[in-house]
Amino acid sequence: MKTAHQDLRGWILYDGSCGVCSKWVPFWSSTLARQDLGFAPLQADWVKGHIDMPDEELLEDLRLLLANGEVISGPDVYRHVMRHAWPLWPLYLFSVIPGISLLFDWSYRTFANHRYEVSQACRLPAEFTQSDES
Repeated sequence: MKTAHQDLRGWILYDGSCGVCSKWVPFWSSTLARQDLGFAPLQADWVKGHIDMPDEELLEDLRLLLANGEVISGPDVYRHVMRHAWPLWPLYLFSVIPGISLLFDWSYRTFANHRYEVSQACRLPAEFTQSDES
């Protein structure tokens, strides 16, 4: 198992103050590990040193920070992971079909905009609380 930043292709960065996100991303840890991707909350201290973005903007989306410094955001993070995991490849193809891609993006944005409400309704605790972030 790889630790810290050792030989990883990149990091999936999620909102640790979102209960769904705090459960969903680690759930996929074995798939991410096969792709040499680590994961961490966007609130981790080291993240701000690698992504130059105001906190409010940073927390708007799921991010993929690649080893070369490139940052992929939002629904394109899902596409990247699906494209590189052969069992998920059909979902990737589906997500890039003209018209369907707009629905995929809309679905992502709708969930992202309501993730705190969903987390609360499902009683999923967040990894970070407001007091942890300050």
